[in-house]
Amino acid sequence: MKETMEEVQELPGSQGTCTGVLHTDVVIIGNGPSGICLSYLLSGNWPYVNNHPHPNPILEHKLRENQECSILQQDLQYLSEGLEGRSNNPVALLMDTLCHPNADLGMDEPSCLQWNHHPARNIPHVVLGRGPPGGAWHNMDGSMLTLSLGNWMELPQMDFRHWAQHHRSERKRTCMRCGQMHCISLPRSQHGGVNCARQDRAYVSDVAQYYSDYVKHMGLESNFLVGSTVTSVRRLVVDCAFINQESGEQEASCQLHRPECCRMNMWEVRGVLQVGDLQQPFCYHAPHVVMATGTTDIPNRLDLTTGDGDDQVIVHDLREIEKAIANRELDEHSDPVMVVGAGLTAADAILCLRSCKVPVVHVFRRDVKDQSLIFRTLPDGLYPEYHKVYQMMKSKEGYPGYKSYPRHEVVELRAGRKCVLKGPSRRGLIGRIMEDPEKVVPVSKVLVLIGARPNLSFLGNNGMEFAVDSTKQVSCKKNPIDVDPYTFESAKARGLYAVGPLAGDNFVRFVKGGPLGIASHLVKTTMENNNLTKL
Repeated sequence: MKETMEEVQELPGSQGTCTGVLHTDVVIIGNGPSGICLSYLLSGNWPYVNNHPHPNPILEHKLRENQECSILQQDLQYLSEGLEGRSNNPVALLMDTLCHPNADLGMDEPSCLQWNHHPARNIPHVVLGRGPPGGAWHNMDGSMLTLSLGNWMELPQMDFRHWAQHHRSERKRTCMRCGQMHCISLPRSQHGGVNCARQDRAYVSDVAQYYSDYVKHMGLESNFLVGSTVTSVRRLVVDCAFINQESGEQEASCQLHRPECCRMNMWEVRGVLQVGDLQQPFCYHAPHVVMATGTTDIPNRLDLTTGDGDDQVIVHDLREIEKAIANRELDEHSDPVMVVGAGLTAADAILCLRSCKVPVVHVFRRDVKDQSLIFRTLPDGLYPEYHKVYQMMKSKEGYPGYKSYPRHEVVELRAGRKCVLKGPSRRGLIGRIMEDPEKVVPVSKVLVLIGARPNLSFLGNNGMEFAVDSTKQVSCKKNPIDVDPYTFESAKARGLYAVGPLAGDNFVRFVKGGPLGIASHLVKTTMENNNLTKL
C-alpha cells in the first residue's frame, strides 16, 4: 500500500535527500487569494511603476525616483509612509492605491503598475490547500453577493470584469434572496427584489471560479498541492552530523550534504494528501513558512446553559438551515429560527430565511445606534439588501415574520426548544438598577453567527504564542498574528510569516499587500546572500 500511495502523485519540491524529505524555499499554507497572489510573485512576476501618473503627488514623486527598479526591490516603508485608507497595514494601502488609485473616492482609474516576468527570479515554493485554489470561497453560498466591488476581488494581470463578461455569458441562476431566475449580468432586476445582482458586485461563486481560473491562466498549477491538510509545523534544530550507533563515528545526517539541509533556520511542515480514497503523507523542509489560512475554520460559540435542550437545535452554518428548508423541516408555519449576531453573515441568513418565509427572531448584543455596526458604513445605494435588514433591526414594531431583540443575549436553552433571553438592565425612578425580566422564546433552530477564528492547530495551542497577546486565542480582528508591518515576518519566530486575515486584513482588496511584503523581503534577502557568497 505504501508503494501505491507514493505513486499517486509526484509532489512539488526537490527530491533525493537521504531521509526522503522534500525541500523547497517557501511553504505556503492556504490556497486562497493571499496564497495565490504570493505564488504569482514568487514565480518571478515583479511589479514596476508604469507611465500612468499617480494622483497622489507625494507618492508619484517617490515612484519616479527609482522607476527602473521593481517595487519589490524598493523601500516599502518609504513608499507607504503617509498613506491612509481602510486598512491598518501600510503595505496593503500602498498596493491598493497602486492597483486602484482613488478607489475610496469612487473613481475607476487605471492601475499604476505593469508586471514583468523574470523566470530566473523564480523562488521555489509550494502552496498547500485542502480544496481547489480559492480556498474558503468555494465553501460559501455561491448565490451571495460579495461585499467588495467585483474589480476589487481581482489579482494581478487578470482583469475581473473582462473575465466575468466571458464567464457570465447569458448564464442564468436563481437569486437566493428574491427566489427568481434572472441573468447574472443584469445591473438590476426589474421584479422589485432589493437583493438582486448589480454589475458592480460579484457573486461568490464567480469569485471562487475566478481564483481557480487564475491559477490555470497564470501557469501556477505546478506549485499547488490540492487536497493537502497540514498536521504539523515545527522549527528544526539543524545539525548536519550525528553519531552512528554501530561504528561510533560521526557521520553527516544528509549523505548528499545538500545546502538546504544545512541552513540554520529551517521549518518542518508535515501533512497528508488526499487522493481519492488514499492518503499520502508528505513532509517539507523549508527556511520560510507562510500562513495564509484565512479565518473561517472554527466558529465562535455561545457560552450558555443547554440543560436538557436538543443538541441539534444550535447550528453555526447557514447551510444547515438551508438543508432543513430543503427537507421541509422548516417553513412559514415553523417556530422561528433565532439568528444570533449583528454582522453581514447574520444579515445574509435573515435574507435567506425571509425569502423562504421562515419566521425569524433576531438577537444581538449591540444597540441599533452603535456606530461600530457595519451597516452604518455601507452606502445604501450599493447595498440595499443590508440596509433593509438594518431598517428591520431598528423597527420597534417589528416586521411580519421578523422580530429583533437588540441589547439582548441568549443565556439558556431549555427543554422543548425554548430560548431564554436576557435584556439590558435599566435605572428605575429612584435610581435603583432594575434587571430586565427574562424572555422565553420558542424556536425551531438557533443559528449562531458571531464570527469565527482560524484553525492553527498545526502549530500547537492553536498558534497563541505567535499572537499579539500570547495569553489569548488568535483573533483576526482583536488578536492577530504579531508580524512586522513591512515584511509580514513573525515578530516571534524567524522565517514564519502570516498574511491576509491572520495579519488583520479581512478584505480581498487589501490582501495583495501581504504577498508584496513577503516577496520583497525574500528577494532582498536572496540578493544579500548572493552578494555575501560572491565576497
